[in-house]
This record gives sequence, structure tokens and C-alpha cells, in this order.
Amino acid sequence: MKTTLPVVLPDDECEPDSSPLPVARAEELSVVAKALSDPVRLRIFHHIAANSGTSVCACHLDGLFGVSQPTLSHHLKKLVEAGLVDKEMRGRWAHFTVRPEGLHAFRAFLADLP
Repeated sequence: MKTTLPVVLPDDECEPDSSPLPVARAEELSVVAKALSDPVRLRIFHHIAANSGTSVCACHLDGLFGVSQPTLSHHLKKLVEAGLVDKEMRGRWAHFTVRPEGLHAFRAFLADLP
């Protein structure tokens, strides 16, 4: 026996209040989200940001986070690539500072959420 089901149309309250996030914006924001998604990287970023605008020498980061020097360099590179920190070479040492504008778009995205 064949059963016929009624077609149920969505009510107005099922309509979304906003349009989806544009692909380009999602890709831009995901770079920052990915960079901060690693717990060690998040701790490194927090440490650099907590230095009130002064730079942090890579020589002072070694041993603080329980990772090898090559792993630390990898994490710092990811933070630079995401636009979250700037790297400046001073002699043989790299110094890192937070880029305030690096988090601006991500903060705005979070602030727009209900």
C-alpha cells in the first residue's frame, strides 16, 4: 500500500535572520581560528600579547612551553603567517610583537554574533 505524506511548507519563523558568512570572509577568519586552535600556539600568542606592546625575544621563549626549539619556531611561523604577530630580526634573534589589527576582524566577527 502506498502512503501519501503531506507537503509541509516552512513557517516564516524558520527563515534565517541573516545570510551565510561569505566564503572569502570565512577563509580569512579561519586562518586566525586555525592559528589559535593549537593550545601551545594559543599560549605562545597569549604570552607575547601579555607583554604590553613590547617585543618578546625568541631566546626567552625556549623552554617555557614544553616543546622543542624547532616546534616553537613552527608555532611562531604560523602566528606570523596568520597576521597575529610581527617578527623582527635583531642580530641573530627574532623578536615578536602582537599585531593589534591581526585580531580586529576576528573580534568584529565574534561581536556580531547574537
